[in-house]
Amino acid sequence: MSSIHDPRYKKLIKNLIQIREFKNITQVELATSLKKPQSYIAKVENLDRRLDILELHDWLSALDAPIIEFLENCFEP
Repeated sequence: MSSIHDPRYKKLIKNLIQIREFKNITQVELATSLKKPQSYIAKVENLDRRLDILELHDWLSALDAPIIEFLENCFEP
């Protein structure tokens, strides 16, 4: 199974989307913070592009969400 289709990865992306939406941040606003095009955000959120750990860190920093807390929530049993 490709890691992008792994249920754990899907949950991670779902959680990123929930944080962004909870904070009322649009894809465009997040992309601007990351100095990326909006299509980058859409591709990640649609599971067309995979995030690496450094991109995840930058993404969470832009959302003002602590990475440790985020990972604990994503992978708690």
